[in-house]
Formats: sequence, structure tokens, C-alpha cells
Amino acid sequence: MGHQGSEPTVWQYKPWWCQPWSIVLTGLTLITGSWWLLRMLWVTVLVAIPIGLWMVYFVLIYPKLMAQSGLLEEIASQHSAGDPDRSQD
Repeated sequence: MGHQGSEPTVWQYKPWWCQPWSIVLTGLTLITGSWWLLRMLWVTVLVAIPIGLWMVYFVLIYPKLMAQSGLLEEIASQHSAGDPDRSQD
């Protein structure tokens, strides 16, 4: 996987708790924790399905959608220009 420094990624604009490693770590911890606490496969599967979908969406699909939409370039240009709207937050 080559790194292209000129293209912005969605992860550059997200806080630490919304990075791929934290999303995957949180999801795996919840799934593992449900098994460790309850030892019931059906409960673990019921926990794993929505959490697995959440992880797939936010780690794989969302970044691609953001890149395809052109919003990343717009956000990058606002950050580099010192967006005046950000001072109102």
C-alpha cells in the first residue's frame, strides 16, 4: 500500500477516538467482552453483527465515499486557507 502524501485522507481530520485503530479496537473489545462475560454464542453473534457492520462502514466504506465526493479536497483547502467559519465554533 503506497502512501500518497499529496492526497488528503479522512483520517487527517478526525480525532484520535475516531481513527481506524480505535474503531477496530473498540469493536473487537465489545465483541470479545460479550463472549467473555456471557459465554453465549448467540449473544456474541447478535453483538458482532451490528458492530461488525459499523466497523466495515466507518473503516472501509466511509473513507472511500468521502474521497469520491470531493469533500476532502474542500476541507483541505479550508484548513490551508485558515477557514474563518471555524473561529465561530
